[in-house]
Amino acid sequence: MVPLPASVKMVNYKVTVFTTDVPNAATLNNVFIKLVGTDGESGRTELNRYKGALSFIRGANPRFTVSCPVSIGSLVLIELDKQHPRILPEDDWFPAKVEVKSPEGQTYMFPIHRWIADSKVHRFREAKALRVFEDDNDLGRYSRMQELKQREEDYRWDVYLEGITHCMKAKDPFSLPYEVRFSFTKASEFIYTGGTGLLELQLKGLSDSRKNWPDIDSIKRVFWLKHTDISDYVRDNWKEDDFFGYQFLNGVNPMMIRRCSALPENFPVTEDMVSLGGQSLADEMKKGNLFLCDYKLLDGVKPNVINGKKQYLMAPLVLLRKTSHDKLLPIAIQLKQSPAEDNPIFLPTDGFDWLLAKVFVRSADFNEHQLGTHLLRTHLLAEVFAVSLLRNVPMVHPLYKLLVPYTRYTIQINYLARNLLISESGVFPKIAASGGDDMKTLLKRLWSSVTYSSLCIPDDIAERGLEDVPNFYYRDDGLKLWGIIHRFVNDVLSFYYKNDAEVQKDSELQKWISDIFEHGFLSQTQTGIPQSFTTVAELVKFVTMVIFTCSGQHSAVNSGQFDYGGWMPNTPSSLQQPPPTTKGTTSEATLLQTLPDINTTVTGMSTLWLLSKQSTDIVTLGQYPEQHFGEKQPCELIKRFEAELKVLTAEIKARNVALKVPYRYLDPLVVENSVSL
Repeated sequence: MVPLPASVKMVNYKVTVFTTDVPNAATLNNVFIKLVGTDGESGRTELNRYKGALSFIRGANPRFTVSCPVSIGSLVLIELDKQHPRILPEDDWFPAKVEVKSPEGQTYMFPIHRWIADSKVHRFREAKALRVFEDDNDLGRYSRMQELKQREEDYRWDVYLEGITHCMKAKDPFSLPYEVRFSFTKASEFIYTGGTGLLELQLKGLSDSRKNWPDIDSIKRVFWLKHTDISDYVRDNWKEDDFFGYQFLNGVNPMMIRRCSALPENFPVTEDMVSLGGQSLADEMKKGNLFLCDYKLLDGVKPNVINGKKQYLMAPLVLLRKTSHDKLLPIAIQLKQSPAEDNPIFLPTDGFDWLLAKVFVRSADFNEHQLGTHLLRTHLLAEVFAVSLLRNVPMVHPLYKLLVPYTRYTIQINYLARNLLISESGVFPKIAASGGDDMKTLLKRLWSSVTYSSLCIPDDIAERGLEDVPNFYYRDDGLKLWGIIHRFVNDVLSFYYKNDAEVQKDSELQKWISDIFEHGFLSQTQTGIPQSFTTVAELVKFVTMVIFTCSGQHSAVNSGQFDYGGWMPNTPSSLQQPPPTTKGTTSEATLLQTLPDINTTVTGMSTLWLLSKQSTDIVTLGQYPEQHFGEKQPCELIKRFEAELKVLTAEIKARNVALKVPYRYLDPLVVENSVSL
């Protein structure tokens, strides 16, 4: 700026810069700011020269003065940049926000909450949310367009596998934009947890052993220090029929079971096979007491080869019955889809054959769960929601402010999953029966079953006929959680969208859902996913589904993986002997020969431990630690959201006191905001 005569009276803007209190957030570079208002702009002002080089250390919030000859009106945006002195390298800085008090006495807040790692000028809008059709400031509209233009460059779509949802294009984790990378804490703990688990196995001499387990008790040597109260219960009860049935409701894959109103033609269970306390199959079906789990999507998948041995993966059908004591018990299991003499229907009276049949079901459930329920329906969908949001919705938009907490770490964890877990050299092909040449075929098949209604828990529970099944805690907690999220989303979005017409004319909102429909659901109308939004109610339901998928649903199908899979015989990732073709031919020796080898077991268990271990910088559901909203109303709604979630936590804790196996996975205190594991 050209210096003004001393006699000219200046107007002063009081500027407070908040640096985030996280590791490595500080900068020693010189920081510059420009204020832009409706009536003009300030000069580009260096801030460090007033307070010194330590102005922007971790957690600091120094105050500065920016002077102008006259008032520049209502503030619209700020421009920030940092330049490194010759004696210092360029570093990374993580400012949280900037607050500016104008000479008229008004305070403006500019949310940032992102890393600045270069010397470019970065523009940040004032906190009040603005939809595109009401953004009437020329420079504001220009900065909005420039932001989205840059984001389209930073967040590009890519095709991991034809026939499934798309992903973000990235050559390595360090090519990801800073704002979506792991924090220092998250990255360090992730590496430490994985490394210590593998080190323990190596010290025990287990990670390279291709031998069979000599006996069941030998498996207890694995992770003797790593166990949970539930994994201990699983170890002691994995053979029991009622626990086997319980897991279809409250284990990590509560998505397979549905009410059975008619037996499939390829599952010829007869009256004389099953004991129903004097009731007929028809009567029990009419009463709604019979349930079916059908793993037909696994049928025909070519099993993997592990340690040079062919593996076995069945596509079983399981018939279960609700007893008068409200227990869910399996009453018939067929391990292959086509009935035949060498494909017997196993019954609870079949002794060791029955136990082995249940083991084959649990292995099938592991493979369907990992690729379908877990990977496709939470991880990859969450990435689609995140990438579309970051590509199409600017920071000043109310939808961005509402949804950005639910994108945290998702893109990087998915990059790691594709490259370290399901790639040809990854963990999954080393441990899973479905991890061989047909894994991509199975992924496509599983993706074809995804529908909008199956992602919305109220619709899904109704479609599967499970509204009144007793002791179904996933349903009970999930419906309550959905209701709380729905009320919150409805109140926030109704504050910004007063009628359906405003939804229809919001081009950024429409581009967001259009991108999701195209890249997430491959433009397939049969999925039921909306291609556009025409009403506020449609928008509210879809956003509720997004939040529930990224938080509650992912927690339900992820957090208990070690609880239920830490004891391998309960959830074997692969099996290396075929199932019996005639009854009465199996024993404990058969089971030990069928279970995965020692190295397969321990690699799988260490992976489940890693994927169940939350980092210490977890942000739980309902928390908005980054202040993006500027208006009072949405901030009050966030507080009410938090309060309702605390009530649900209290209800879940009170119920769990009386349960042998507590169900915690939808407790808001343990549900992470985003897919980050």
